[in-house]
Amino acid sequence: MVILKEKNMSININYNWSRFVKRIPVKANKKAIYNAWTTRVGIESWLLRKAEYKNSEGRILTDNEQVSIGDTYKWLRHGYGDEEMEKGTVLEANGLDVFRFVFGVEGIVTVRIINAENETIVELIQEEIPTDESSKVRYYLGCSIGWTYHLTNLKSILEGGIDLRNKNNKLKNVINS
Repeated sequence: MVILKEKNMSININYNWSRFVKRIPVKANKKAIYNAWTTRVGIESWLLRKAEYKNSEGRILTDNEQVSIGDTYKWLRHGYGDEEMEKGTVLEANGLDVFRFVFGVEGIVTVRIINAENETIVELIQEEIPTDESSKVRYYLGCSIGWTYHLTNLKSILEGGIDLRNKNNKLKNVINS
């Protein structure tokens, strides 16, 4: 708990380092947003340089084939070498508006596509984040910043086709890789 005191006023802030929520309105239909997460072609269009989804029998899914519960993934990001591969398992994929997966040691990520105030909202919840001091920085802060950027790029791709990612691996210390 953090207590802030200013001008005779105390505010108690209980901070939960084990989860965060990011939300962004996206002018696209739910199917397009859902496919952007759950197909190889979709997720490579805005998030990854290379993705591989495998079903529970070990078969690699085709380019536009949606993932299912129990499928696994391997993800490679722009700006990082192949040794920085992210691996995980799909926990939920309902074919419509919920995609949930194990995000390595960083926790569990749930993506929901919801309607609010006549808008389509992409909501990302990352939870079960370890709460030791190193994880607070690496996973809570790092992932929170990363997802904010990537959700912005998802919006940009789906609404106008402009890819904001830095794809030059020699260019370092930029916010878009």
